[in-house]
Amino acid sequence: MEEIIHKKKQLAIFASGNGTNAQQICEYFANNKNINIACIIYNRPDAFVAKRAENLGIESIYMNRADFYDNGKVLTYLLDKKIDWIILAGFLWLIPENLLTTFPNHIINIHPALLPKYGGKGMYGHHVHKAVIDNHETESGITIHLIDNQYDKGSILHQAKCAISPEDTPESLAEKIHQLEKQYFPQIIEKTILT
Repeated sequence: MEEIIHKKKQLAIFASGNGTNAQQICEYFANNKNINIACIIYNRPDAFVAKRAENLGIESIYMNRADFYDNGKVLTYLLDKKIDWIILAGFLWLIPENLLTTFPNHIINIHPALLPKYGGKGMYGHHVHKAVIDNHETESGITIHLIDNQYDKGSILHQAKCAISPEDTPESLAEKIHQLEKQYFPQIIEKTILT
């Protein structure tokens, strides 16, 4: 009797900066029998995530604004790589319509706050944590969600919370959020893709 060969799900990670989340995701799936990180696409030529990808032995490619929004280069590349899912790991551009259409409900993002609060254009990284602290919130957290054609509006897959103390600064809150991202993001990606 022939053994059924399961095709690994092929993931592309989109990133814009340092790439800590991208690296954690790559390491989490390094020996996974069901999921493979096929590539990392980054949109800032100086993004450190490219160096992380190189160190991990994962193909990475720089794509500029025209490649995303005008000439279809990103979509062509993803189709050539037979990508099944896109993971946004600190990627700051709105996803173009051609990718939303080609990968419906197959693009996962993480946001460093409890959506629907503190979402939308311009709400990323330090800006989010500063707004949360300035508004004297008692908790924050992460939201892992599918994306649609608006910033931070897609269906929520998972939220995790952390308490905010009066002594917290945007920097100390950022560290708490990083811990939640590390703990939950790869797990929720795996659960979402395999269920």
